[in-house]
Amino acid sequence: MANGDLRLTANQNCWAAQHAMEQSIGAAVTGLGWTVERAHPYKEAEKHGFIGSQREGLEVFRTLDPEAPLIVAEAVWQYSHHLLHGLLTHRGPILTLANWSGTWPGLVGMLNLNGSLTKAGVAYSTLWADDFGSDEFRAKLQEWLTTGKVSHAVDHVTPFTAEMAPAAERELGEALAAEFRRDKAIMGVFDEGCMGMFNAILPDHLLNPTGVFKERLSQSALYYEATQVSDEEAAAVRRWMEDHGAKFDTGPVHEEHLTDAQVHLQCKMYVAAVRIADDFGCDCIGIQYQQGLKDLMPASDLVEGTLNNAKRPPVTSRDGSRVLYAGEPIPHFNEVDECAGLDGLMTYRLHKAMGQPVENTLHDLRWGDRDQSGTTDEFVWVFEISGSVPPEHLIGGWGGVTSVRQPAMYFPNGGGTIKGISKPGEIVWSRVFVEDDRLKMDIGRAEAISLPIEETERRWRETTPQWPIQHAVTYGVSRDQMMARHKANHIQIVYANSAEDADKAALAKAAMAAAMGMEVALCGTRKDGASWN
Repeated sequence: MANGDLRLTANQNCWAAQHAMEQSIGAAVTGLGWTVERAHPYKEAEKHGFIGSQREGLEVFRTLDPEAPLIVAEAVWQYSHHLLHGLLTHRGPILTLANWSGTWPGLVGMLNLNGSLTKAGVAYSTLWADDFGSDEFRAKLQEWLTTGKVSHAVDHVTPFTAEMAPAAERELGEALAAEFRRDKAIMGVFDEGCMGMFNAILPDHLLNPTGVFKERLSQSALYYEATQVSDEEAAAVRRWMEDHGAKFDTGPVHEEHLTDAQVHLQCKMYVAAVRIADDFGCDCIGIQYQQGLKDLMPASDLVEGTLNNAKRPPVTSRDGSRVLYAGEPIPHFNEVDECAGLDGLMTYRLHKAMGQPVENTLHDLRWGDRDQSGTTDEFVWVFEISGSVPPEHLIGGWGGVTSVRQPAMYFPNGGGTIKGISKPGEIVWSRVFVEDDRLKMDIGRAEAISLPIEETERRWRETTPQWPIQHAVTYGVSRDQMMARHKANHIQIVYANSAEDADKAALAKAAMAAAMGMEVALCGTRKDGASWN
């Protein structure tokens, strides 16, 4: 079974990679003495063989033996809700399987499906591979074919208890958790359910006990409000960005280039988003964008990264009497991932209280590879989100921003990204997820490292060169341990001023999350390899 995107252009562009992957998987399965059958046909009219909608997924599952072993093979981003209904009632063993490629983001799509299945309580196994003919992959595949299960080492995970945090960090985390429960906070959600990410929707009965409540907003309201922003206000936003060093790589052709008109509309959307957040008293907001709004407006990523930055263009109330959220970021969760939204708001408040950098963002856990420049022997992840990071995360800040046109395959109306290279430094990574009808949180430590520009360019070519990139080395967590444990395509990132500060922030966040009712795990080690215990 090959689940796909809702967007025809993406399915068509990625079909060749998916087909090649399926041939390799088929050879591996038949080489182990089994016969593999494709669950649905190639579609001549559409020129691809992906499941492209929830309705199509329903029809496919009606034809399947509910006891059959089922492989969901992914070489592409996929919309998990296309399959979730059928996987909920499928009785046979389920294997989610991805390629290991930066160009063809099957591993990103599979991680989202894994997180969605985990939230839904569906039993599944998972595999990924650079080479489907390798002995290591064949052994794991054989294990699943013969037993219906395959296991991976997750001994890097340490359950958190309050005693693990020093008194100062524990007391701060617990005090901030109590503040959430007492004073409460509002999460502004511009249309839930982006790109089929079932795992990114936090049920109210789990979210509300933390003290956070949703304000359900409409992207149509955001569009309308953007039309009410004056040209002079939009021009002032762009002028501020350029005065602070941002560069816009513009051209004349809407379908091919980032145009001045696209940037102008993005600046209007930025003002509109801040005003709506103020209207509803939101403490954080998330814009879905990827469906619906993309047919009306340029991409929202320039807006989103700017919102997450403390140093950003000022926005006044409609009557000009107030500067809104002056000197503060408005924590924004890309692709309306509510797990990232809760995490981002917690992180902002914690780091502000600790005097640490407050800018934080989600990234795609996009891909990783050995460094080919010889700079490090460590495995280096590519953390890369679709154009929206706070400029403070980049080398040079606003001066390190180059805004380029979003890929037309995903973004028909273009729009500028916040492209740049993440600065080196100590980071805390985390992820909120739902399992067993509980909120859970994984927290770990890593370093954003600097690589030569040639190696950075290679990694950009392997992924999406229009988007910001972070080179990350996780402490005490291997590639395969991360893949085996992580329950999302997204990972939350924040910087700290030193390794010691980052350790303290990680432990304070763990104490805070635990006091908010989450089951917390610390993953990997400290920088020096010492365990969290």
